[in-house]
Amino acid sequence: MSRRALRRLRGEQRGQEEPGLGELGLAPGPDRGREWPQAAAKARGRPGVSNRFELITSEEPEDDLSSKEEPADARLKEHDVAEGSNEEPTPEDAEGSGQREGKGANQPDQTLFHLFLQPVLNNKPRKKKKKRKTKKTSAGETLEDNDLEDIDSLLEKIEDTSGLSQETQSGIIADSRPLLYIEHRNLNPENELKRYFGARAVLGDQRPRQRQRQYVRSTWLTAPKNTWPRYSKTGIAMQLVETRRGVQYFTFEHHREYQQVQFKFLDAVESMDPNNIVLLLQMNPYHVDSLLQLSDVCRMQEDQEMARDLVERALYSLECTFHPVFSLTSGSCRLDYRRPENRAFYLALFKHLMFLEKRGCPRTALEFCKLILSLDPENDPLCVLLLIDFLSLRAREYTFLTRMFQEWESHRNLSQLPNFAFSVPLAYFFLSQQEEHSELELSQARERAARLLQLALIMFPSVLMPLLDHCSVQPDGRVASHSFFGLNAQISQPPALNQLTSLYVGRTHSLWKDPAVMAWLETNVHEVLRMVDARDPLVEECEHKRKMRYQSAPRNIYRHVILSEMKEATAALPLEVTSQPVMGFDPLPPLDSIISYTRPERTNHPSSESTLSLFFRSLLPNFNLQGDIRHDGDEEAGAGQDLNQGVNRLMAAMRDMLANIQFQEPPRDDNPEGDGDWD
Repeated sequence: MSRRALRRLRGEQRGQEEPGLGELGLAPGPDRGREWPQAAAKARGRPGVSNRFELITSEEPEDDLSSKEEPADARLKEHDVAEGSNEEPTPEDAEGSGQREGKGANQPDQTLFHLFLQPVLNNKPRKKKKKRKTKKTSAGETLEDNDLEDIDSLLEKIEDTSGLSQETQSGIIADSRPLLYIEHRNLNPENELKRYFGARAVLGDQRPRQRQRQYVRSTWLTAPKNTWPRYSKTGIAMQLVETRRGVQYFTFEHHREYQQVQFKFLDAVESMDPNNIVLLLQMNPYHVDSLLQLSDVCRMQEDQEMARDLVERALYSLECTFHPVFSLTSGSCRLDYRRPENRAFYLALFKHLMFLEKRGCPRTALEFCKLILSLDPENDPLCVLLLIDFLSLRAREYTFLTRMFQEWESHRNLSQLPNFAFSVPLAYFFLSQQEEHSELELSQARERAARLLQLALIMFPSVLMPLLDHCSVQPDGRVASHSFFGLNAQISQPPALNQLTSLYVGRTHSLWKDPAVMAWLETNVHEVLRMVDARDPLVEECEHKRKMRYQSAPRNIYRHVILSEMKEATAALPLEVTSQPVMGFDPLPPLDSIISYTRPERTNHPSSESTLSLFFRSLLPNFNLQGDIRHDGDEEAGAGQDLNQGVNRLMAAMRDMLANIQFQEPPRDDNPEGDGDWD
C-alpha cells in the first residue's frame, strides 16, 4: 500500500507526518547525518548541531569541550601573565593550560553558570564535571588558587566598603565605619521598642489604619501621623553653600512669605500670650518656631504627649525641605549654628532626643545625639558631648564610648570633662563583666577601668560626695573625714567646674547604684586616699590644673544646661545668664550671629495695649511703652531723650492736676425731713 493510501486511512493530511530519523540528521546513512547539519549551520551562521536538544542533553566528549574552551583560557592566561604578574609564560604553564580540560582562570564564571543551570542539565554532565575537577595539573591548581585569593580579597573590600566589622589582632571587634556613622533603622524608636516588647505590643491596631491612610512623604526622622494637618510648602528651603575638603556646608533659607509669618510669631511671643501662638499655628500649621515654643508651653503644663507631638511635627516640616544632596548618615554635612535659620533644626533634634530618652529609647536617642554632633563636630553648639556618654551607657554601647574616647582624646581633651572622666572607666568596668570576651581581654578592661577611675577621682574629687548622696550611700569614716573629698573640695572649685560636676551627678547617678559598681568604686577611692597621703605628685598636678582651667564656661555649655533643665546645674548658672530672657525657640543666641534678614520697624501697634498706654498715646502720639521704634545713631538717642522728657512733662502735669482737684460737698436739700415714705 502506498503512503498516500495509508494517510487516507489514518485521516491525516499531507505534511502532518512526523519527521523521520533521516530528516533530523540521525539516520545511520552516510548522507543525511553529515550533510544536513552543515548546510543548516551555514544558513544560520552557527556551528553544526546534529541534535536539536543537544544544548540541554549534551554528551560531548571531554576532549571536544576542552578544545572549545582552550582558546579562551589561553587568552585569559596571557592577559593575567601580562598584567598581573608581569612575567612571561613558561612552557609548563602553556602545557598546563592545554591539559586542564576547560578549568582554570574562568572557573568562577563556570561555577556560577553551573549553579544557575543546574535544574536544566541532567545528572550525567554534572558527574563528568565533578570528575574533571579532580584532574588538574600543578599549574592549573596554582592558577585556581590565585583566583580564589582574588575572590577573597574582593569580598574583603566589599565588606570594608559596606561597613561590616572586622576582628583585630587583639581579638576585640573593631568597627570599620566612621565614628559618627548614622543608621536609618536606629532613628526609628519603634524598632527599639519592638526589641523590648514585641511588634504586637508596639503597633497594636495601627496596621489597619495605615492601610486606609492617604499617601504621605516617607521620612527618616519622624513618621507623619493621621492627626497632623495636610502638609504644604512652608516657605523654607535648604541650599548648598559650599564644599570644602569633601565636607558640604548647607543652610536653611526663609522665603518672603515665611519671613512674614516669622515676624508675626515674634509679635506673638512679645505679647506673652500662648493663645496668639495657637492662632498663628492654625493659619500656618508647620511654622517651626511656633511649634517649638508651643511645645515648651505644653511641657510646662504637664502635657508631655502634645509637647512631643509638636516637636515631631517641626522635625517633619524641616525634613521635607532637605536638599537632595543632604545626607543624614554620611557625617560630612554641616549646618552653621550662627545662622538663625539653622538653629531650629538643632533645637528640634535636641528636644526630640530628650523625649526619646524619657520614653525609654536610649539607643534611638544616642543615634540622634550622634546626628547633632555630626552637623558641627568642631564647635558643638549644643554641647552634646556632655550627654553622649550617658546615652551610650544607657544603651549599653560601651564599645562606642571607649572608641570615641580613644579617637578624640588627643585633639578634644575629653578627659578634662567630668562626664567622660567618670563614664569611660565605668564603660570599661561593664565590659569587664561580659563573659563573651576572653580572660585576657577582661583583665585588661579591669585594669584600665581602675586606672582611669583613679585619675578621675584625683582630677575631680568634688564628684564623689554628691554622687554618694544621690545614691543614698553613706561613706565610711575614713572617706567622710578626709579633707580631699570633703566639703572643701566643693567650695574651692571654680563655678564653671561646679556646673559640669552638678550636671553629671544629677544626670548619671542612677548608673552608679549597682552594688558591684559601688564595691568597685569603694576600692578605688581607698587607693586614691593612699596616693594622697603619700604625697603623690599627680595629686598636686591635678590641683594646679583645676585652678588654672574652668575659669568661665563657654556659651554652648550654658545653652546645654538651659535645654537639659537639670535642677542641680541650673541653680549653678551665673547671674549674667539668668538675668537675661531666654526664649525656647532660640536660647542664648551666638554673639557672632550671621543675620540674613532683619525685622522691620513696627508701624502698627498691638491691640492688646493697656489703658494707661492708650491714654499716654492719646496725649503724646510719639509715645511707645514697649520701645519698638528703632532709629540709628544719634537720631535714636535724641528720639529717646525727647520721649523721656515728654513723659516726664506729662507726669508732672498729671501730678499738678491731681493736686489742684478740689472735691465739693454735695448740695443739701432744703427739706431735710423728706417727702415721706413711698408706701
